[in-house]
Amino acid sequence: MPHLTAHLPEDKLAGRESELITALTEAIVGVYGEWARELASIHLSGVPAGRLAQGGRAVDTNISLIMGVRAAAFDRPDAAEITANLAAALTDAITAVLGEDLRPGTTVELVASPQERTFVAGVPAP
Repeated sequence: MPHLTAHLPEDKLAGRESELITALTEAIVGVYGEWARELASIHLSGVPAGRLAQGGRAVDTNISLIMGVRAAAFDRPDAAEITANLAAALTDAITAVLGEDLRPGTTVELVASPQERTFVAGVPAP
């Protein structure tokens, strides 16, 4: 079950939520396939001005994407290709909706979630 949390400047996000959710979902589906559409969970977290920083100073061009994926995805023979494609697709989705000026400050972190540590509705996820 891919789950994505995006931390981004509130002023860049406001009014673009639906468009961004669609673009990020399509990015995930574009890499994993149609089966992932109904399982993709996206959480957008708008951060007020002055609360994102780089190098000790506030910035308004940084975006942090943290995506939990099944740990088994990292064991596949094509894992390097899939993870690179996923990072590129998510970054492209952000910049397509919010602007190319955000590309340099967009980071993607893929976090391995072992199947036995992933739950939905209080029970292990399928």
